[in-house]
Amino acid sequence: MKKLIAAVVLAGAALLATPAAANAAGYAPDSDVSISGNYVAGGVVVINFSEGAFQDNETVNVQITGAGVNDATLGALPVTTVSRAYVADADGSLDVRVTLPVGGSGSYNLTATGATSGVVGVASFTIAPADVAAGAGSTGGTGTNGSLAFTGSTVSTLALWVAGGAVVLGGGLLAVRGSVRRQRETV
Repeated sequence: MKKLIAAVVLAGAALLATPAAANAAGYAPDSDVSISGNYVAGGVVVINFSEGAFQDNETVNVQITGAGVNDATLGALPVTTVSRAYVADADGSLDVRVTLPVGGSGSYNLTATGATSGVVGVASFTIAPADVAAGAGSTGGTGTNGSLAFTGSTVSTLALWVAGGAVVLGGGLLAVRGSVRRQRETV
C-alpha cells in the first residue's frame, strides 16, 4: 500500500512539474497581428504581421482554412493546397493578401509559421456571403485579431488531483469496510 501511495505522489509531482505543450512553440502576440479589408465573399483581406513578428527575411509558411477555401487565393495565385511560402521583410514583418472565394462564408483561419524561428502567428476572421452582405447594405462581417485557440481546460490541475485523490480514498475506504465486514462475519 505504501508503494502505491508513493507511486501516485510521484506521478502527481511529475505531472505538475511538466510544462504545457502550448508553451513549447513561440507565438506572435495578438498585438503583432492586424486584419483589414472587405470581409465578404469575393472580398480581399490583408493580414499584417508587424515588425519583429518573424526573423528578418525568414521563410514563412502560410495556411488558410475555411468554407470554400480551395477557391481562395493567396496573393495573385489561386491556391488549391491552401498553403504558400512567403518571405518576411528585412524587419521581420509580413503582409498576406487573401482573396476570399466568391461562394465562401463563415469563419476563416490563417496560420503563419516561421520556417527558421518556429514562431506561429494566427489570424481569424468571419465573412458573410455576398448576397447577405449586399442585401443588408453592409460591407461584411468584422475580423478579429489573431487569437490563439483555447486548448486547455477550465478545471485546474490541482482540482483534478483532489478529485482523483477523493476517488482513490473512497475506493480505499470501501476496501477497508469490506475487509472489516468479512472479519466480523468469521468471528
